Amino acid sequence: MSDQNRADFIIDVLIREFGELMALDPAAFRRKFRKMAASPFAFYRGSASLFYADQAGAYRDDSFLDERTSRVWIHGDLHAENFGTYMNSSGVLVFNVNDFDEAYVGPFIWDLKRFSASVALIGYSKALSDDVISGLVTAFANGYLAELRAIAAGGDDAIGSITLDTADGVLRRVLQEARLNTRVDLLAGQTTIDDYERRFSLGDGVYEVDEATAATVVGAFQRYLPTLPEHGAPVSTNIKDIKLRKGVGIGSAGLPSYNLLLEGNTQALENDVIIYMKQAQVPAVARWIDDERVRSYFKHQGHRTAESQRALQAHADPWLGYTELGGVGQLVAEVSPYAADLDWADVNEPDELAGVVTDLGRAVARMHSVADDESSHDLVDFSTEEAIVAEVDRDEKGFVALLVDFAHRYGDQAREDHQDFVDLFRNGRLPGL
Repeated sequence: MSDQNRADFIIDVLIREFGELMALDPAAFRRKFRKMAASPFAFYRGSASLFYADQAGAYRDDSFLDERTSRVWIHGDLHAENFGTYMNSSGVLVFNVNDFDEAYVGPFIWDLKRFSASVALIGYSKALSDDVISGLVTAFANGYLAELRAIAAGGDDAIGSITLDTADGVLRRVLQEARLNTRVDLLAGQTTIDDYERRFSLGDGVYEVDEATAATVVGAFQRYLPTLPEHGAPVSTNIKDIKLRKGVGIGSAGLPSYNLLLEGNTQALENDVIIYMKQAQVPAVARWIDDERVRSYFKHQGHRTAESQRALQAHADPWLGYTELGGVGQLVAEVSPYAADLDWADVNEPDELAGVVTDLGRAVARMHSVADDESSHDLVDFSTEEAIVAEVDRDEKGFVALLVDFAHRYGDQAREDHQDFVDLFRNGRLPGL
């Protein structure tokens, strides 16, 4: 594809993916695109739609895919910065994959390719050699396969969840830092006390809602409550305050999100809980998967996101649920004080990086293995770990080599695409901005 054709292709993909939202809130997308312009990795994070258009087109490769391995519940946006900590429903701090907005059912290897290319981009930004980057992708693949094989063999040798009891090195440090967080600090940063009662603070990106809007949000909240598991968090129905939030994250540009302040399990103000109600969108990968069984499984995109997270994340957030607001699907979850992301700026030496990506490979294997015939979901009705292992065992060296080669090729492509994107954006070639 010529440089001009590639630039036109980027425009077409971005407009198809974001065009309607861009028309509704062009300012939000100018902010989003300026964040994406900051670096090749930031561009890669925000352009999952381009990645999947390539997987279905110029970079199509059906190696290691059969009827079953093409129907695995996948994360959908598995890059190196979508990992972090959360407090699970058992009260245990876990380091795992996070942000399931793009989750769907599709080819398992698309998750691995997307992560591998992100490793190449991070490695390049740290001035690591191609050989070192190849070693990191290989370490990720080996960690993934070792854990997946252990799970398929019965789980006795599987590492399992990454917790304070099992983690070491960088990931243990992230968990320890998350453990220092408190609900009091979270509330202090987002709320204030007014006349002896807690209310949200107004600030950048936080807006008042009128009475009519508040009433519709309260109605949506009531419809959310029955979607929670019976053994989930004790949810108070006393809503103290509601605010609109905009501009949250690269992936949420133009999407309204409401924060609700709930009274906690006692009248003590430090027990109050913040949840968010966020409009969910069609995942980028879904545009390239023609499977009516998958499409019809979900009531709406909020249902898809919540069910995907429950399927892929063992012991998910007990506040996780879904609802509809104005006929549009919404994801509902807690704004957790115990969420902490892995900061790649603190991980620079090859040995340390290799340890981290190996652990992340194990986490991805566990994620892929959870949502199958042994789960409470019936969308994927076979053992995913057994199906993937069977395919990979036909040519394990070829499998690892495929991921390494793709990481380098698509890392190069993403850097070129980033430069094209910056030139398109700054020269006014993205319509509506």
